[in-house]
Amino acid sequence: MRIAMVSEHASPLAVLGGADAGGQNVHVAALAAALAGLGHTVVVHTRRDDARLPPRVALGPGVEIDHVDAGPAAVVPKDALLPFMDRFAAVLHRRWRVERPHVVHAHFWMSGRAALAAAAPLGVPVVQTFHALGVVKRRHQGGADTSPPERIAVERRLAAGADGIIATCRDEVAELVALGTSRRRVRVVPCGVDLARFTPTGPAEPRPPGRRRIVALGRLVPRKGVDDAIAALGALPDAELIVAGGPDPAALGDDPEVTRLAALAVRLGVAGRVVFRGRIAHDAVPALLRSADVAVAVPWYEPFGIVPLEAMACGVPIVASAVGGHLDTVQHGATGVLVPPRRPDALARTLAALLADDARRVRLGTAGRARVRRRYGWDHVARATLAAYADLAGAPLGRRAPALPALPSRASRPPSRRNGAAGGRRHCGGHRA
Repeated sequence: MRIAMVSEHASPLAVLGGADAGGQNVHVAALAAALAGLGHTVVVHTRRDDARLPPRVALGPGVEIDHVDAGPAAVVPKDALLPFMDRFAAVLHRRWRVERPHVVHAHFWMSGRAALAAAAPLGVPVVQTFHALGVVKRRHQGGADTSPPERIAVERRLAAGADGIIATCRDEVAELVALGTSRRRVRVVPCGVDLARFTPTGPAEPRPPGRRRIVALGRLVPRKGVDDAIAALGALPDAELIVAGGPDPAALGDDPEVTRLAALAVRLGVAGRVVFRGRIAHDAVPALLRSADVAVAVPWYEPFGIVPLEAMACGVPIVASAVGGHLDTVQHGATGVLVPPRRPDALARTLAALLADDARRVRLGTAGRARVRRRYGWDHVARATLAAYADLAGAPLGRRAPALPALPSRASRPPSRRNGAAGGRRHCGGHRA
């Protein structure tokens, strides 16, 4: 089967840890590779953000990255990309007229907007994964939300117009239903983790003697709750906090979020025990996690959350906020501990109890590793994704599946058999839709 993935801002080739590079990049890259490993071909269409990038790059056997010229060939914050999505859609439409995919899988709302506009006139089915919903972001960030004002309206149209939706957790299903989406049109397929890379065995970073180590890993933005981890450190006099993510190490001093967090650490008297590492290579993450006594992931909200899976895969106990995808991945008291978000006092008590109980940390780490092996390997996720393609969009699953028959143009298409909407899939209109 020929699968087209659309990931407009999150390239599988991006260096992780920056403001707009994180779990979605990992998800798209790993899912594409796993689908190719099952005998399918995948092209990931992403926006060119560097003029030096070649038109196409082989990510691995059966997977190519297609750099689409839409807007300046430079890094642009994802919340400023909407004006370029018409151009993005036009390029995709031309590509797919020549090399027609059996199914299109869009990642993030702007990708879905472009994918649906490009695929609908060709009769190619579109499956949507949002990764994050604007209504949730607005609820938690309020006026600090930098999303375009059109986001929520476009997401509603995508939820109604795509052939189906793949949600990454049960909490997202509830949010989609609240937006008016039929539960029958949603399948839950979680994100995954590389079980060969993230293991309990292997090198671990050296660390100072006599100190417990807590690791917080991910993008440095306020909603990730790193300030709560810093606040909790005041009650943990023998522990250090390693904060990995954000800009390159050489640019840490110029980063506003690092400056804010470092000032907080000074005010709380823990600056000597907080280490900002900056962006680290994904290959270096397992060694960092193995050096930890415990990992923390305590965002205000989290559409899914890759870090708990990576920690559990390394056999490291995880303390996570009881939000979003964490409610599915972390079994409270069995594979980790869930705490209320934005409660540094509760986080401090939980961490103190764990750091004082070596046997409990071993039990949690062992159970966490077993859980990810059963449920979150990429091969398992890829097979569930293929089943969702077939179920939601009627996509063929065979290695040599025949090409989809040509369908009428969008203007003359009959009502969709999948979603029952008159006139088939809905076009999301211009960038001001």
